[in-house]
Amino acid sequence: MAIRFENVGIAVRDLEAAIAFFTDLGLTVEGRDTISGGWADTAVGLDGNHAKIALLRTPGGEGRLELFEYLHPDAIETEPTLPNEIGMHRVAFQVDDLDAALAIAARHGCHPLRGVANYQDVYKLTYLRGPSGILVMLAQDLTKGQDLTKGQDPTKD
Repeated sequence: MAIRFENVGIAVRDLEAAIAFFTDLGLTVEGRDTISGGWADTAVGLDGNHAKIALLRTPGGEGRLELFEYLHPDAIETEPTLPNEIGMHRVAFQVDDLDAALAIAARHGCHPLRGVANYQDVYKLTYLRGPSGILVMLAQDLTKGQDLTKGQDPTKD
Protein backbone atom coordinates (compact mmCIF):
# COMPACT_ATOMS: atom_id res chain seq x y z
CA MET A 1 0.00 0.00 0.00
CA ALA A 2 1.42 3.38 -1.01
CA ILE A 3 1.19 6.44 1.23
CA ARG A 4 2.18 10.08 0.72
CA PHE A 5 2.32 12.96 3.17
CA GLU A 6 -0.56 15.36 2.42
CA ASN A 7 -0.72 18.29 4.89
CA VAL A 8 -0.77 19.39 8.51
CA GLY A 9 -3.90 21.09 9.85
CA ILE A 10 -3.85 23.83 12.46
CA ALA A 11 -6.89 25.40 14.13
CA VAL A 12 -6.47 29.14 14.52
CA ARG A 13 -8.37 31.95 16.27
CA ASP A 14 -8.13 34.34 13.33
CA LEU A 15 -7.75 32.86 9.85
CA GLU A 16 -6.80 36.14 8.16
CA ALA A 17 -4.03 36.89 10.67
CA ALA A 18 -2.66 33.34 10.33
CA ILE A 19 -2.71 33.53 6.52
CA ALA A 20 -0.87 36.85 6.66
CA PHE A 21 1.81 35.39 8.93
CA PHE A 22 2.44 32.28 6.82
CA THR A 23 2.32 34.10 3.48
CA ASP A 24 4.80 36.60 4.85
CA LEU A 25 7.07 33.65 5.57
CA GLY A 26 6.81 32.59 1.93
CA LEU A 27 3.90 30.16 1.70
CA THR A 28 1.28 30.76 -0.98
CA VAL A 29 -2.47 30.39 -0.67
CA GLU A 30 -3.67 27.52 -2.86
CA GLY A 31 -7.32 27.83 -1.97
CA ARG A 32 -9.98 28.84 0.50
CA ASP A 33 -13.36 27.42 1.38
CA THR A 34 -16.01 27.21 4.07
CA ILE A 35 -16.89 23.67 5.03
CA SER A 36 -19.93 22.22 6.78
CA GLY A 37 -22.51 19.52 6.41
CA GLY A 38 -22.90 15.84 7.03
CA TRP A 39 -19.73 14.82 5.20
CA ALA A 40 -17.68 17.22 7.38
CA ASP A 41 -19.34 15.99 10.59
CA THR A 42 -18.59 12.39 9.61
CA ALA A 43 -15.01 12.92 8.46
CA VAL A 44 -13.98 15.04 11.44
CA GLY A 45 -16.17 13.33 14.07
CA LEU A 46 -17.68 16.60 15.31
CA ASP A 47 -21.38 17.49 15.12
CA GLY A 48 -22.18 20.82 13.49
CA ASN A 49 -18.65 21.17 12.12
CA HIS A 50 -18.49 24.52 10.29
CA ALA A 51 -15.19 26.21 9.55
CA LYS A 52 -13.40 28.60 7.23
CA ILE A 53 -10.30 26.98 5.76
CA ALA A 54 -7.27 27.99 3.75
CA LEU A 55 -4.72 25.69 2.15
CA LEU A 56 -1.17 27.01 1.85
CA ARG A 57 1.75 25.47 -0.05
CA THR A 58 5.41 25.68 0.84
CA PRO A 59 7.66 27.44 -1.68
CA GLY A 60 9.22 24.24 -3.00
CA GLY A 61 5.81 22.60 -3.27
CA GLU A 62 6.81 19.70 -1.04
CA GLY A 63 4.34 20.43 1.76
CA ARG A 64 1.01 22.00 2.51
CA LEU A 65 -0.54 23.55 5.57
CA GLU A 66 -4.29 23.68 6.16
CA LEU A 67 -5.45 26.44 8.46
CA PHE A 68 -8.99 26.50 9.81
CA GLU A 69 -11.08 28.79 11.96
CA TYR A 70 -14.10 27.18 13.60
CA LEU A 71 -17.40 28.98 13.20
CA HIS A 72 -19.29 26.18 14.99
CA PRO A 73 -18.87 24.72 17.47
CA ASP A 74 -16.99 27.46 19.23
CA ALA A 75 -13.24 27.00 19.26
CA ILE A 76 -11.83 25.85 22.58
CA GLU A 77 -8.90 27.83 23.88
CA THR A 78 -6.03 25.72 25.18
CA GLU A 79 -2.53 26.41 26.32
CA PRO A 80 0.04 26.08 23.56
CA THR A 81 1.67 22.67 23.63
CA LEU A 82 5.21 22.33 24.88
CA PRO A 83 7.80 20.56 22.73
CA ASN A 84 7.68 17.49 25.00
CA GLU A 85 3.87 17.16 25.08
CA ILE A 86 2.42 14.33 23.04
CA GLY A 87 -0.11 15.13 20.37
CA MET A 88 -1.09 17.70 17.79
CA HIS A 89 -4.33 18.60 16.05
CA ARG A 90 -4.06 16.39 12.99
CA VAL A 91 -1.73 15.11 10.36
CA ALA A 92 -3.15 14.08 6.98
CA PHE A 93 -2.05 11.52 4.45
CA GLN A 94 -3.28 10.74 0.97
CA VAL A 95 -3.39 7.01 0.32
CA ASP A 96 -4.14 5.07 -2.84
CA ASP A 97 -6.37 2.56 -1.02
CA LEU A 98 -8.27 3.85 2.02
CA ASP A 99 -9.64 0.40 2.88
CA ALA A 100 -6.12 -1.07 3.00
CA ALA A 101 -4.90 1.88 5.09
CA LEU A 102 -7.79 1.40 7.54
CA ALA A 103 -6.99 -2.30 7.82
CA ILE A 104 -3.41 -1.42 8.77
CA ALA A 105 -4.65 1.17 11.30
CA ALA A 106 -7.05 -1.39 12.80
CA ARG A 107 -4.14 -3.74 13.45
CA HIS A 108 -2.80 -1.01 15.72
CA GLY A 109 -6.15 -0.53 17.47
CA CYS A 110 -6.94 2.65 15.52
CA HIS A 111 -10.41 3.08 14.02
CA PRO A 112 -12.37 5.96 12.41
CA LEU A 113 -13.92 8.35 14.90
CA ARG A 114 -17.27 8.14 13.13
CA GLY A 115 -16.87 6.39 9.80
CA VAL A 116 -15.71 7.11 6.28
CA ALA A 117 -17.07 10.15 4.46
CA ASN A 118 -17.37 10.84 0.76
CA TYR A 119 -16.67 14.44 -0.20
CA GLN A 120 -18.46 15.16 -3.50
CA ASP A 121 -17.11 11.95 -5.08
CA VAL A 122 -13.67 13.59 -5.01
CA TYR A 123 -12.29 12.16 -1.75
CA LYS A 124 -13.16 9.30 0.53
CA LEU A 125 -11.82 10.31 3.95
CA THR A 126 -11.88 9.77 7.67
CA TYR A 127 -10.26 10.86 10.92
CA LEU A 128 -8.95 8.33 13.41
CA ARG A 129 -7.01 8.45 16.64
CA GLY A 130 -3.50 7.25 15.96
CA PRO A 131 -0.69 6.48 18.40
CA SER A 132 -0.71 8.62 21.55
CA GLY A 133 -4.16 9.92 20.58
CA ILE A 134 -2.87 11.91 17.58
CA LEU A 135 -5.64 12.72 15.12
CA VAL A 136 -4.81 11.33 11.69
CA MET A 137 -6.78 12.00 8.53
CA LEU A 138 -6.59 9.44 5.73
CA ALA A 139 -7.92 10.42 2.32
CA GLN A 140 -8.22 8.64 -1.02
CA ASP A 141 -8.54 10.68 -4.20
CA LEU A 142 -11.46 9.17 -6.10
CA THR A 143 -10.87 11.15 -9.29
CA LYS A 144 -7.78 9.36 -10.54
CA GLY A 145 -5.74 6.20 -10.24
CA GLN A 146 -2.45 7.47 -8.89
CA ASP A 147 0.66 5.49 -8.03
CA LEU A 148 1.74 7.46 -4.95
CA THR A 149 5.09 5.69 -4.76
CA LYS A 150 6.13 7.44 -7.98
CA GLY A 151 4.22 10.68 -7.40
CA GLN A 152 2.58 10.58 -10.82
CA ASP A 153 -0.44 9.22 -12.64
CA PRO A 154 0.55 5.77 -13.98
CA THR A 155 -1.85 6.15 -16.93
CA LYS A 156 0.27 8.96 -18.40
CA ASP A 157 3.78 8.58 -19.80
